[in-house]
Amino acid sequence: MIPRIQGCSELKNNCSLKVKDVLKEFNADGRLAKYRHGECIDEEGFRLFLKTYLEEEDFPAELCQRLFRSFQTSESDENSGLWEVFLKDVSCYFSLLEDGQPRDKLEFAFRLYDRDGNGVLDSSEVDRIIAQMMHAADYLGWDVSELRPVLKDMMTAIDADSSGTVSLPEWVEGGMNNVPLLVLLGLKVTQKDGQHLWRMKHFNKPVYCNVCQNMLLGLRKQGLCCICCRYTVHGRCANKNPAPCTRTYVMSKKETGIAVHDWVSGNCDSGKCDRCQKKIKSLHGLTGKRCVWCHTLRHDECANQEPFICDCGTFRDHILSPWAIYPVIKVTLSLEDLPSLCDDNELNTTPDGQVLRINPIPDTHPLLVFVNPKSGGKQGERVLRKFQYLLNPRQVYNLSNGGPGPGLCFFRDLPDYRILVCGGDGTVGWILDAIDKCNLPVRPPVAVLPLGTGNDLARCLRWGGGYDGMELGRILKDIETSSVVHMDRWSIQVTLEDSQERGDPVPYEIINNYFSIGVDASIAHRFHTMREKHPQKFNSRMKNKLWYFEFATSETISASCKKLKECLSIECCGTQLDLSNLSLEGIAVLNIPSMHGGSNLWGEGKKTDRANQDMPEVIVDPEILKVSPQDMSDKRVEVVGLEGAIEMGQIYTGMKSAVRLAKTSQITIRTKKPLPMQIDGEPWMQPPCTIHITHKNQASMLMGPQAKSGFFNLK
Repeated sequence: MIPRIQGCSELKNNCSLKVKDVLKEFNADGRLAKYRHGECIDEEGFRLFLKTYLEEEDFPAELCQRLFRSFQTSESDENSGLWEVFLKDVSCYFSLLEDGQPRDKLEFAFRLYDRDGNGVLDSSEVDRIIAQMMHAADYLGWDVSELRPVLKDMMTAIDADSSGTVSLPEWVEGGMNNVPLLVLLGLKVTQKDGQHLWRMKHFNKPVYCNVCQNMLLGLRKQGLCCICCRYTVHGRCANKNPAPCTRTYVMSKKETGIAVHDWVSGNCDSGKCDRCQKKIKSLHGLTGKRCVWCHTLRHDECANQEPFICDCGTFRDHILSPWAIYPVIKVTLSLEDLPSLCDDNELNTTPDGQVLRINPIPDTHPLLVFVNPKSGGKQGERVLRKFQYLLNPRQVYNLSNGGPGPGLCFFRDLPDYRILVCGGDGTVGWILDAIDKCNLPVRPPVAVLPLGTGNDLARCLRWGGGYDGMELGRILKDIETSSVVHMDRWSIQVTLEDSQERGDPVPYEIINNYFSIGVDASIAHRFHTMREKHPQKFNSRMKNKLWYFEFATSETISASCKKLKECLSIECCGTQLDLSNLSLEGIAVLNIPSMHGGSNLWGEGKKTDRANQDMPEVIVDPEILKVSPQDMSDKRVEVVGLEGAIEMGQIYTGMKSAVRLAKTSQITIRTKKPLPMQIDGEPWMQPPCTIHITHKNQASMLMGPQAKSGFFNLK
């Protein structure tokens, strides 16, 4: 079997090339053509294939050699008499693992082995494709003994005429009708009623198949489990017409409000029956039933007795139950009535084209969940799956599949709902912008599950500095007891002094967290530039912090933003700030009390009676600034000065605060030379310009409850 490449998933996710791009380099006119000998490549060619595809300069030589040996076959050795491997075997293996649609992968693998291009493969060539599929499954941790008979059955079905050859249409049709193979190839499916969302899973206790009722055997990933309803099957049984997945909506408005359990049989061993309160014991087969919506467990005989009404259990306040969703005939609205982001999407329609609508359940606050699966490494994907099980899949949206528009459109007419954003600060800003553009009749409050790196906004709202894997049920309970607060949002307008001069694009037009110029933006810009060039070196939070420390250290030595006061001027509501007596290397405009992953630049304000008085448009008096607290809802930004990289480290550890310069309702900054800048952690290099920052609006946010014992690590 092919050895598992430690960190290969991260490298593969970060690289920009596809296998087909690397193959071109081995063509006659490619730069790696000399390493190709007919259908084979030598060990040096294999090393260059990995280096090019994974964009990794320092790939371990020993691991490269082991991988090379794993691809060797007696046929390749006989053909060349040298230590070589078939290029198509290597290409097929890696193409199966990369992102893409299964149909495209099946076609690519077929054409790869179709030497003469006649659209037909013989059985030996198909066997070689299947061998690479087995290797890919082994890499992904599957129990391949389960996959082998599935693929064998597929081949029997494909070659129905026993001709010994397979055409491209036959190959694609056979693959697209094979559920385990589609899961292996990474099929991205849209949730439809009755359609399971399968995932290959490892079970650490006895589990039984819902189709054949036999135990799932094996030491690795033994079977397929539906993400939404936990229906579990052998890989071979997934093709045998299993029972449909749970319904996510009712068929007509007349059926709304009729709340009934939706039972899934089996695998309730050691659970407690909700009706008779007795333990559910295993009888070496499917035992007990579990309701998909309230997660109640019952004995088989107890499930047929009252109470029949499902109350959605512990998470009733959050769940958008299926008996609250019904289809209506689609009515085309004018563009004025329906904002562009809120068009009806296939995610919110039935197979026959009807549009799904919501009939609100009284005394509930349905939770609209947006998940950025790219945030936090694999955390985003895991969080997405867990919420699809805990809630109705129709209220959980993958942001990589159509963005936030479909979810906001679906919920737009609900009078009382909440939003949970699972991602970093950039993801939160994306959702807040979408809420603005959708022109919703009710602006829902937004909670944050922090999956990013800095997570400054999540810290300020008491949702923590990073998700540590705690139970999502506890987070849902915290959302129930959260309180609504308002957060200012600011418009930023950048006008070049010389309209002909070209600089980096300004990343955002709105400031949610902070804006800065100088030393901290310089560090962030160098970090960002290096990460763009070498993403594989930034594939963990620890590596990111080490690189950030490296750039901060070099910035301390170079002091690239020294004498910043000579390069810019600051005007707050018509009042010019006097920077002549200050030695600053950076300026920051703050909306929230957290920056750079937990630094409070403004510091704690002393409580005085003045805090309750009407606030002027601008404050520059140092004595008044000393006692002015920071408030994200006061329609004011705080302006501070940064003395250097070393001082930033002292601020992060709480040893000191930045220099308080002003508190203002609008600010104008004029720069005289190119300077590094950043908005909410996104840096760029800006030519001389004039910057205007003015109040835009306020967003409704959810403040987490006071933690009795911290679930998150705030620093």
